[in-house]
Amino acid sequence: MKKLTLLATTAFLAAAGMAQADQVRIGIAAEPYPPFSSPDAAGNWEGWEIEIIDAICTAAELDCVITPTSWDGIIPSLVSGRIDAIMNSMSITADRLQTIDFSDPYYNTPTVIVGQRDMEMDATPEGLAGLVLGVQVATIHQTYAQTYFEGETELRTYQTQDEVNQDLAAGRIDATQADSLALDDFLATDAGQCCELKGAVAHDEDILGAGVGAGVRKGDDELREAINRGIAAILEDGTYDEITSRYFATSIYGN
Repeated sequence: MKKLTLLATTAFLAAAGMAQADQVRIGIAAEPYPPFSSPDAAGNWEGWEIEIIDAICTAAELDCVITPTSWDGIIPSLVSGRIDAIMNSMSITADRLQTIDFSDPYYNTPTVIVGQRDMEMDATPEGLAGLVLGVQVATIHQTYAQTYFEGETELRTYQTQDEVNQDLAAGRIDATQADSLALDDFLATDAGQCCELKGAVAHDEDILGAGVGAGVRKGDDELREAINRGIAAILEDGTYDEITSRYFATSIYGN
């Protein structure tokens, strides 16, 4: 498994016909989000999304550097110029498109409910009535839960999904909503044996989006198109599938 801090060597954007002298600061949440991105004991970032970022930047001939940023401030950091792109499992939604632009999607997976193994529930408002649901703050999952579940279901918000999972394992909440792959990783741990998949929520594209893409500033078409070229290249040459096969049992592109 790669462990990366600097993600690509300095190169030229040959396809754009111009030099790319500056580093591209790729914003990811400072909080761990396995299996997508997590720091190891030495502080080097690793995970599926870190390797995909490296591959995209290499294919697009971009000199990229990982720049950890708090999740709830990651879009303001992009807009203000402290980072140049967000590549951190951020779903492409109508609400976010009012503020930033996105690349083409580079993965798309279901949103699911995971709950206590010994409790009856399903991924519907009726199935979660009377229960306590934990979600990460400032995410599509918080928005979805507030739209569909709040009222009959008690919602608790957390700064990170890891904190949600800890309370779920300790029995302080009954269930959580998050991306299926992130919760698959939790369920595979010893702590995750408390719980099981209860089902996928009904898809609402306005809230849950049309897949995960790289966020860039409005009007930064050069960077957006460079990232799109990188995505297309690693899909075509097999790099995407090779990386994915080391983390997941099935394809996660366009599901």
